[in-house]
Amino acid sequence: MRIWSINGNTQALDGGAMFGNAPKAVWQKWLPADAANRVPLACRALLVDGIAGGKRVLFEAGIGAFFEPKLRERYGVVEADHVLLDSLRRAGFTHDDIDAVVLSHLHFDHAGGLLAAWREGHGPELLFPNARFVVSRAGFERAKRPHPRDRASYIPELPGLLEASGRLELVDGPHTPSLGTDVAFEFSDGHTPGLMLATVGGAGGVAYCADLIPGRPWVHVPITMGYDRYPELLIDEKQRFLDDKLARGVRLFFTHDPKCAIACLARDNKGRYGTLDERAEIEAEPIAA
Repeated sequence: MRIWSINGNTQALDGGAMFGNAPKAVWQKWLPADAANRVPLACRALLVDGIAGGKRVLFEAGIGAFFEPKLRERYGVVEADHVLLDSLRRAGFTHDDIDAVVLSHLHFDHAGGLLAAWREGHGPELLFPNARFVVSRAGFERAKRPHPRDRASYIPELPGLLEASGRLELVDGPHTPSLGTDVAFEFSDGHTPGLMLATVGGAGGVAYCADLIPGRPWVHVPITMGYDRYPELLIDEKQRFLDDKLARGVRLFFTHDPKCAIACLARDNKGRYGTLDERAEIEAEPIAA
């Protein structure tokens, strides 16, 4: 198997929202804010070629460019073009070449890239015509019936488009038929019910951290986001996740870190987690099943 980091559209979001109850004096050392108190965020995908005997699998799709201009400005989306598609082309692929898209959850900054760029007078249009869409069952049900607190985080039309495609694959356990044992899933409820975390490969493999750990600052166990539904639960889930990945030598892949795509995990003599061997990009790097 070979892996690529695939950059999507970038965002600028309120730093206080991204760091929950951490004071600005702490978090601005990690991500300095602009004059509007916004911090820069990536929306990065992981591409793996060679899963289950040769499938090309994209882990998440970023925020994309589906918002109309007013909403694009409101949610801090920097680019009007669909950056994910451009990044796939630079890696030698198109969205037609993808056999599966794995979605940790269906918040718009992780699933919006499934849709074509906004065009005036046109409704949402689903891309990736040959891909299965792999989502946790609990996460999909949440997207269909969101809570008022997080309703704005979802794209109302997306669940119906995924069902109508005939290529929706809902996951309940550690593996799913289309991807076999090359991809192992675990689940988390602290950020949103049914968040699905994927690990590809064994020792030296890669765990897609999604919004359990959006980037290096959130490797610090007590640090959570204001967007997390159940912060204390998330901290407990994060601790177990990090303990497991360190013990197995699995690297962390970050979707929202603006400068780091992948890093090794470390723990100091006080038990605090951090990262080593940080890399901004990966291109066609081999990993073992």
